[in-house]
Amino acid sequence: MKLDVNGVSYHVEIINADKQETIVFLHGFTGSTKSWQPVIEKWSGVKIVLIDLIGHGETDCPEDLEHYRMQRQVEDLDVLFAQLGLEGLTLVGYSMGGRTALAYACNFPERLKGLVLESASPGLRTDEEQQERQTRDEGLAQRIAGGGITNFVDRWENIPLFNSQKSLSQPVKQAIREERLAQNPIGLANSLNGMGTGTQESYWEHLKDLEIPVLLVTGQLDGKFRAIAEEMAELMPNAVHKTIEGGHAIHVEKPAEFATIVREYSSLNYQGGKS
Repeated sequence: MKLDVNGVSYHVEIINADKQETIVFLHGFTGSTKSWQPVIEKWSGVKIVLIDLIGHGETDCPEDLEHYRMQRQVEDLDVLFAQLGLEGLTLVGYSMGGRTALAYACNFPERLKGLVLESASPGLRTDEEQQERQTRDEGLAQRIAGGGITNFVDRWENIPLFNSQKSLSQPVKQAIREERLAQNPIGLANSLNGMGTGTQESYWEHLKDLEIPVLLVTGQLDGKFRAIAEEMAELMPNAVHKTIEGGHAIHVEKPAEFATIVREYSSLNYQGGKS
């Protein structure tokens, strides 16, 4: 379905709409609702909501950069959740979607029963780090806009962060590539410049105040984000950190294991248990 929020048409998919317990999934950079299909294919008894974030998938890709600011994306999500009548949901986010989910949780914790962050960070701590990353993201955005989506994907799928995906089956690798190739270059470039790690607010100082249950999931081979998750868990009042065999995109490499962890955690929080 399509939902209009503040002048942006968002693509939303709802599965098991009659169920009350709700899990919302937010994909990563170059992803879409298709990213989650291997994870959710065998689920029942819970409402699943999949959203294409701005600039991705079948959601609009406006040229105005202001639509892509992290705070704007978070506010759009809150309006979207209200339109769908969602309360007491579990919000799951991967990488860029994880940063977005954390930003949402820090702004609207009352809507959530739980938060699952896969290979995500609260942003960068210092102005120097943010400026350096912003410069890199701007360069990448220019290459996407100028060089075309195919040239970008050829380089993107070979960055070290995704080395562990090279052992995936050919059909899975092809599906990931096709999902990336289907993206709009303007949407990806604006996403980097508007809500990239270098431009978003740092949420490190907010972690101590986030009292909702949080599950941090990282891959054993993803040393950078495993270390970030360990530090986040130390700062959060109600966080659990779990690692799964694999790299950065666990939901792609180990979808069944990832689904089991998320489903059990979501069900526990929904029933009022303690994580």
